Amino acid sequence: MPNLYPIARPIFGLLRPEAARDVTIWCLEAGLGGLMVDRSARQPDPSPRPQYGNPKPRVFRLRGDGAIINRMGFNSRGLPYVLDRLRERFGRQGIIGLNLGKNSDTEDAAADYAEGIRSAANLASYFVVNVSSPNTPGLRDLQRRDPLERLLGRLINTRNAMNSKTPLLVKIAPDLSFEECDDIASVALEYGVSGIIISNTTIDRPANLTSRTTNEAGGLSGKPLFDKSTELLARIHVLTKGQISLIGVGGVATAADAYEKICAGASLVQLYTSVAFNGPMLVTEIKLGLAELLKANGFSSVRQAVGTRSAAWMGANVRADTAFTSLRHPETPILARARSGPDFPMSPGRRAAS
Repeated sequence: MPNLYPIARPIFGLLRPEAARDVTIWCLEAGLGGLMVDRSARQPDPSPRPQYGNPKPRVFRLRGDGAIINRMGFNSRGLPYVLDRLRERFGRQGIIGLNLGKNSDTEDAAADYAEGIRSAANLASYFVVNVSSPNTPGLRDLQRRDPLERLLGRLINTRNAMNSKTPLLVKIAPDLSFEECDDIASVALEYGVSGIIISNTTIDRPANLTSRTTNEAGGLSGKPLFDKSTELLARIHVLTKGQISLIGVGGVATAADAYEKICAGASLVQLYTSVAFNGPMLVTEIKLGLAELLKANGFSSVRQAVGTRSAAWMGANVRADTAFTSLRHPETPILARARSGPDFPMSPGRRAAS
């Protein structure tokens, strides 16, 4: 299929960012651009009850910086709407992750997450517990050791009560201290979470940003997040001893970026902001380039490259766009394909709170 995005991009640029996103998802649902996504993609981070989120405008392009600032605030039509979409596609091939959120006025956050798990235990391929959005007051406090232990214990108990083995992942912020990293890694190992997504958006504003919307409130994503999120990825990989599948997110725009995420410790890589700027065919370009980089460095699979540069990323802010000579690393589990659901390994550890 020809890449029509260069023709469509100027038109998307005339739309407000949130409207352009909706049009892009509609095109992907129709299979345009060489990719296909599910309609449930319209509702990221569904909360149990519908909520509007933060006032508009709440998404800002930083074109010169290859970045986006958003303060969406878990806008959602509610969990029932998403469940209807998931039931419509039940039985079809593919991997559908449900990124769980909470209502902004909910005091018992665990109750909202647990409702999502109970409702979609047999509909989603995996669950993501988002405790790292900067746009919901108090949400990031759940990343601290004691709250995170209570939250994960309750959610794992909820999942097990449904006789479900749906993998449970946690999405963390890039703005963590070393002590907080240690705590998250320890809790993840103890409770046997299936994976950690590293990372969400940052509240930091690097000094080299040039766009006029730089000082808008919200989470920053895209190119400026790459180094910070990759350093955190490497640290968590080392702290978890390669026993937990990590998903690298933040600033991935090229095959070299994806390769660095993998070498820092990621078994899988996600991208979003770069697709907004470069179009959906970017995914195919990255896959082809990544295969060449792996081969050039003597790796026959992604699995062999996972974590081979984690020590370098922890020790220095190093980024390169060329091939590297790396030591081999013990194999880390990787999601290869979906059968009835994703093949995430369950990490050793306690499966539920005692």
